[in-house]
Amino acid sequence: MAERGGDRRARRARRAASLTIVALALAALSGLGVALSGPGHRLGFLGARWALGVFALAGLVGLAAAVPAAWAIALALTARAWRSVAGSALALLVALAAAAPLLAMVRAGAAAPVLHDITTDTESPPPFVALRAPRAASENGVAYGGAAVAAQQKRGYPDLTPLALALPPEHAFPRVEAAARAMGWRVVAAVPAEGRLEASDTTRWFGFTDDIVVRVRPAPNGSRIDVRSASRVGRSDLGVNARRIHAFLAALSAPTPR
Repeated sequence: MAERGGDRRARRARRAASLTIVALALAALSGLGVALSGPGHRLGFLGARWALGVFALAGLVGLAAAVPAAWAIALALTARAWRSVAGSALALLVALAAAAPLLAMVRAGAAAPVLHDITTDTESPPPFVALRAPRAASENGVAYGGAAVAAQQKRGYPDLTPLALALPPEHAFPRVEAAARAMGWRVVAAVPAEGRLEASDTTRWFGFTDDIVVRVRPAPNGSRIDVRSASRVGRSDLGVNARRIHAFLAALSAPTPR
């Protein structure tokens, strides 16, 4: 009986070792894919769609690797194969770490409307002037999507409205420019006479470029600030442009230190 029990334990140990090798290989591939997807696009080796495809595939491989890793842990524990326990636990950690960004992206996409051009003025969006040429050459173009996009935005971001500043435009504009630079935007054009500031920003991991235009106009009690933030690629921005506008308006409306 003891000999049979030993044989069963040995078989489980061998199976756990095989599963551990598979899980480690898949986890390594998934981690490598995620690690290369962002820099690959930033350095120009991968186009936007290829970078996203590599990222998504690597995340799915990470999810797949978690299955044999968890199975191997269970078998190795019953067989007391501690080396396989350690190896499969490492594979599980790497696999989940590789899959986590994809799951976070899917969750963000599910929570945000499928939009890539967001503005505080959907009836008369601030136009791109200095950035017109690069936007016209991009996947998403320069034109605003019209009434359908405006209605979708109002459903998704009903609180996204213009900002009223109790400052005349000539005093509000320097504050707008200072806030834009403080947020790390690359200011492309600042034209106080037209009340227009244009800038670009890049996403953290992939380095995708989004363009921003801020419009400052006179209002009865000071100035009205409108912002438009639009992605150059992708149907959905996963809520990035709306968050950017909210953050900018919050920084702009914060009291200045004395």
